[in-house]
Amino acid sequence: MTEHSDFDQISGRTTTGHEWDGIKELNTPLPRWWVITFYLCIVWAFGYWIVYPAWPLVSGYTSGVLHYSSRADLAVELANLEKIRGDKMVALGAASLADIEKDPALLALARARGKTVFGDNCAPCHGSGAAGAKGFPNLNDDDWLWGGTLEQIMQTIQFGARSGHAKSHEGQMLAFGKDGTLKKEEIVTVANYVRSLSGLPTRPGYDAAAGAKIFADNCTVCHGDAGKGNQEVGAPNLTDKIWLYGSDEATIIETVTNGRAGVMPAWVGRLDPSTIKAMAVYVHSLGGGK
Repeated sequence: MTEHSDFDQISGRTTTGHEWDGIKELNTPLPRWWVITFYLCIVWAFGYWIVYPAWPLVSGYTSGVLHYSSRADLAVELANLEKIRGDKMVALGAASLADIEKDPALLALARARGKTVFGDNCAPCHGSGAAGAKGFPNLNDDDWLWGGTLEQIMQTIQFGARSGHAKSHEGQMLAFGKDGTLKKEEIVTVANYVRSLSGLPTRPGYDAAAGAKIFADNCTVCHGDAGKGNQEVGAPNLTDKIWLYGSDEATIIETVTNGRAGVMPAWVGRLDPSTIKAMAVYVHSLGGGK
């Protein structure tokens, strides 16, 4: 690499004196408008730091000359909205679930309020359309682990499942392999039997009689003799072709081996009673409610 000032005949500009493998660097200054804009941005930045909240402190932040905060504005707007809703939400809280569904005005309010709150709190797990995902139930179908009536849905929303609340649902799928209850080959056999309950194909040479016996000895206490499930303990129906974690053999083997214990948080104490009631009505109205 060499350095010497020169004049480039093609561009009509001088060079910086830098040359590498015959390539010369032109001495082309930045456009004046660009330089002016750049300095104006710097001035704007300093002005923003002074006028608006900007600098973080140990326990807060600088409030700026204008003391403006979009978060504070939002809080005011939400408070005003709650004042507008006040009487209606009081009426919603006073009405029973059955009465809400009979009253068109209350039903519309509950669905609107429930949809908004669902999007803020439940959509991260169940999806914005409540279609669920692997490990998170689809709330649009008619398959319910803990029951799909209005009262049952509200119970689940209030206290959750395995949430730590004294009134939460507590059933869970045992870890038959991890606990040493079943051997690996027995787990494979019963997994294929479970697949057969939904009409899914099984392994060649699979022993159906052995699978039925393993199921009867270990699984019927929760899932029932026919595998139809039991909502009292949150045991799913194994014959309806609706699977929370998946229906492939590997997934079922994983479930039987290590168990499942998904958590549904308890919303009582986090959301007010009227809002929880609205959520229950909204979820029930999605199409899968009993």
